[in-house]
Amino acid sequence: MKAEREVPVTAMAKQGATRVRPTGAARTGPRAGAGAEHAVAGPEAGVSLGARQRRGLRRGSLTQERIVEESLRLLDAHGVAGFSMPKLGRALGADPTAVYRHFASKDDLILAIADRLIERAMDGMVPSTCWVDTLTETTRRLRRTYLAHPAAASLSAYRTTQRPAEMRAVDTLLQAVLAAGFPDAEAAVVYRALGDFALSWCGGEAAFASLDNQQQASDRSAWTCAYLTADRGRYPHIWQVREELPLVRDDDIFETILSLVISGLCQRAPQPCQCGAHG
Repeated sequence: MKAEREVPVTAMAKQGATRVRPTGAARTGPRAGAGAEHAVAGPEAGVSLGARQRRGLRRGSLTQERIVEESLRLLDAHGVAGFSMPKLGRALGADPTAVYRHFASKDDLILAIADRLIERAMDGMVPSTCWVDTLTETTRRLRRTYLAHPAAASLSAYRTTQRPAEMRAVDTLLQAVLAAGFPDAEAAVVYRALGDFALSWCGGEAAFASLDNQQQASDRSAWTCAYLTADRGRYPHIWQVREELPLVRDDDIFETILSLVISGLCQRAPQPCQCGAHG
């Protein structure tokens, strides 16, 4: 090898005293303007953070289960706007393209997230001998899960996953509807109506809950601003209940609508429930 050529001091001065490194030498200090925490010395010098993370990822440790769980965590923490494949890859310590070895597309991943929410909602669910209780409990479980993961729910509530958790949930609901005595064709329509009601209502609530706090507060303040101060002459019926409107809770709204749906279904069902409590 040729010996390094010495650079005269005068030449260094002309170059602004720039330190000369042998060709290919690794930087051991932080970039200009970067924090000292990014400095890497030794064998890791010059290796990007992503590369170091990927190096630590054990072969076979990236699974569909892990990808879906990390996606839910990102959505819970940062919302829909903060969820992207590059961010998911960094969170997993893997190249974003590695996700596509487990899911055909981002949409395929979203469907898997939707199915995971249904799986969580139905976890431990045992159908009741009372078909009414089965339908109400299933809907309440879905609502609780969606409100626990509002961003993920707002992204996927309107999708049909065609995956195991959804299939089991559909089968459970159809079991209850058929126990109500509806013939096959009508049972299919009743199930679809109940399922779409639950998904739409609970998904809508989740979409609102996924808004930032300022947006939510602005919408909720309408009941204590615009409606509480409504003109009596122009809006006499609003004026009559203006003080009660701000007191209505989301739980009250949900339970009222659910009771209306279930009571109408009980009146229409050929077979009453076995417990006899829902006439």
